[in-house]
Amino acid sequence: MTIPLVVGVDGSDASLQAVDWAAMEAVRHGVPLHLLHAAGGKHEPSRVMSTATARARKGSPAVRLSTEVSHEDAATALVGIGRNAFALVLGSRGLGDLAGLLLGSVSLAVAARADCPVVVVRGAAEHREARFGSIVVGVKEEKSSGTAMQFAFREAQARRCRLVAVHAWSAPSGACTTAQAPSWPLEAHQRPPAQVVDDALRASTEQYGDVQVSRQVIEGPARQALLEAASGADLLIVGARRRLGHPGLQLGLINHAVLHHAPCPVAVVPQM
Repeated sequence: MTIPLVVGVDGSDASLQAVDWAAMEAVRHGVPLHLLHAAGGKHEPSRVMSTATARARKGSPAVRLSTEVSHEDAATALVGIGRNAFALVLGSRGLGDLAGLLLGSVSLAVAARADCPVVVVRGAAEHREARFGSIVVGVKEEKSSGTAMQFAFREAQARRCRLVAVHAWSAPSGACTTAQAPSWPLEAHQRPPAQVVDDALRASTEQYGDVQVSRQVIEGPARQALLEAASGADLLIVGARRRLGHPGLQLGLINHAVLHHAPCPVAVVPQM
């Protein structure tokens, strides 16, 4: 049986936007969509589910739907079901979050603990509805880019869109450099920034030869580079390493920044 794409619903506008996005994504990949609601909120579970189901079918009539009401807290329920899910999809804020929050507490908790990719649906309609025809993936020096890269290529192929691989780097103060040939002495374990991108892309470009890929190697902060690239994207994808000796993921400052500020949906992909 095909594992489902799971979307968390709580009756909020943000969760219904997540349902819209998830229903299109499920049809795009040919997987079932599973709606999960953690009971205990302000709304009657049956009403939450009926509204979410109608919303999914209206936007994507071909989607295969199933529903579930859990009596665990939302983050625990979502992380649990995410152990056997294609991905988890969440709204950027839920009913219980304060108006000033940029990202809901449940979304952040799930993004930091899930075993599968987590997509936080955010941004204006033009970004949520895939009008740009472009996906951005962040490329890191660490091996945590590998699984994120596979996810990004699979998304680009399913959407028939362009993939932009972004790698940000910083030179020592005062050094005269280029991305291809830094002039300062590299440590033995380091590679030129352009080679970091080429190495990260190599395996996936061989597997997904029909995906159009462009590279952006930028000297400067990664946070700024990713957010600027995401301004013209339908989806921003970042990888996350597992924390040694602890459950969950090491999201880091960059991942926190894009989850809170990206102008488009953000996918956090755990390193496998």
